[in-house]
Amino acid sequence: MQNRLNVKKGDSVIVITGKDSGKKGKVLACYPAKNRIVVEKVNMIKRHKKPRSAQDKGGIIEREGTIDVSNVMLLCPVCGKPTRIKNTLQDGKKVRVCKCGAILDKKYTKPTKKTVANKTLDEKNVAQQKADLAKAEEKKISDKKKVEKVSESKVKKDVEKNGKSNVAPKSLKATTTNKTVNKVNARVKKGDV
Repeated sequence: MQNRLNVKKGDSVIVITGKDSGKKGKVLACYPAKNRIVVEKVNMIKRHKKPRSAQDKGGIIEREGTIDVSNVMLLCPVCGKPTRIKNTLQDGKKVRVCKCGAILDKKYTKPTKKTVANKTLDEKNVAQQKADLAKAEEKKISDKKKVEKVSESKVKKDVEKNGKSNVAPKSLKATTTNKTVNKVNARVKKGDV
């Protein structure tokens, strides 16, 4: 079973013993199994890092080391004094309390109807945007079909007059080749158009 620590990540603490005694900092990480914590700017250690690739930079890296949890005391955010905590039940939940009576645990607030309504509005906006995009795509496709029908009818008229069309449809002019024109002519002769 893991040990239960009296400090949590994000708490403000003061170091009471060791080389860094008197320093204040925020708890960055907790390791209950080892009964140790990492405090901001406390117990700075140096690690010699070797570059593993050409882009990596090697060198001496300075970072926080772990310290025993018994070497720190919790700072009360209300009175600002180091304190030992007391655990009490409030609203059916176990909370940490300072000697001055201030609650140290942050209260959990349930999402209100307003935030839920905003989320549903956001979901509606996303759905509306998707519908608008789908309509725009359908419009593009229908416009292309109209242009193709008009251009095919022009090609059909050219074929009826001259027997062969050398004019590419306007929608295909930029990317068309003689092969495309010949395919259209063949479709017109078969009667597909």
